Amino acid sequence: MSFLHLFRRNKNKPARLAESPYEAIGGEPAVKAIANSFYDIMASDPMATELLALHPQPLTRIRHVFSLYLMMWLGGPNEFEKQYGHPRLRARHLPFTVTPALKAQWMYCMKKAMYQHVSDLALANRLLAALDELAEHMINQDN
Repeated sequence: MSFLHLFRRNKNKPARLAESPYEAIGGEPAVKAIANSFYDIMASDPMATELLALHPQPLTRIRHVFSLYLMMWLGGPNEFEKQYGHPRLRARHLPFTVTPALKAQWMYCMKKAMYQHVSDLALANRLLAALDELAEHMINQDN
């Protein structure tokens, strides 16, 4: 599911952007920068040590897959689905223990990456709110 349905959901405000969030943040270069920064932060920030430990090393492949997913989710090209099928994020994450603490680490990395690369603070906050809902849905264990 892409972010576009959330972007247009608020009926009290007229749509401010005729373009997709993907286009609004700068397209493929911006999305790749966010994905790379996300994993750079995860790999270097002690706040994300537990999250990093769950990811296969090296991070090269997962960076690529994540950038494809973000492009699709933001309303850009749908290469993710062409290459990997429907995202089914919950199902893809079920083999891993996803706790509220891991979700918080994921969001910590994503917030830092998003704020580094998205200059429109209101848009960054809307994207992060939608990602927070998505990440919440991935939790499959309390502890």
